[in-house]
Amino acid sequence: MLIDTHCHLDAAEFDADRDAVFDAARAAGVGGLLVPAVEAANFSKVANLAAHLPECRYALGIHPMYVAAARDTDLEMLRDGLSRGGAVAVGEIGLDGFIPDGDLPRQTAFFVAQLKLAREFDLPVVLHIRRAQDQILKCLRQVGVRGGIAHAFNGSRQQAEAFIKLGFKLGFGGAMTYTGSRRIRELAASLPLSSIVLETDAPDIPPAWCAGERNDPANLARFARELAVLRGIDVDAVIAATGDNAVDAIPGLADLPAFRPVGQAL
Repeated sequence: MLIDTHCHLDAAEFDADRDAVFDAARAAGVGGLLVPAVEAANFSKVANLAAHLPECRYALGIHPMYVAAARDTDLEMLRDGLSRGGAVAVGEIGLDGFIPDGDLPRQTAFFVAQLKLAREFDLPVVLHIRRAQDQILKCLRQVGVRGGIAHAFNGSRQQAEAFIKLGFKLGFGGAMTYTGSRRIRELAASLPLSSIVLETDAPDIPPAWCAGERNDPANLARFARELAVLRGIDVDAVIAATGDNAVDAIPGLADLPAFRPVGQAL
């Protein structure tokens, strides 16, 4: 099954047509979406979205780009949200070495605290790793978690193998569709298929065919075809494998409607 393992369907860019965007994704064959929070202020929004759309699941976390505005009490809000149940992962969390004046020490403090919460609640994590792969790997070795997804992977093969060894799947999406993204495309083509999941990061990271425009979750079907071409295999094999990989990384996705036996109640 096609699963978008990273889709910010709660974002303001979708306020005008969110239901239509979701319907288009479903029509394109997308059977599940994981919607990660980015700050305490949108914890309730992602939870409500998942309650409204049976094919959606949500994660709770504080994104590194939102750490500057976060308060220490937001970590208590995260703990409270996780304790209520419903979240299938802790995310989107991590480090960002790209943003100017990113205050990596503060990012790291929040990241480590959230890793500890993920370990406490035995949840996988959804990682933001932009230009910070080695620092994140160091933190993961210090605070072991049950794995998860390294979102928008753009590291080296050595780093990819390190994440895989720690129990993570690697997210590939829009960047893979650009012919100039040679390293990403080579990794997508040659890493074990068992280590790859598909994602859009909608409304961000638009693919080559709509560069500069809003990215929509319906694009995931074309991402699957792109990955199939890169690997020289049938697209159905890509869809089946990446769907299974997503559930392996985030077990809470296993109760998506498309995975339930016929006749099982919601």
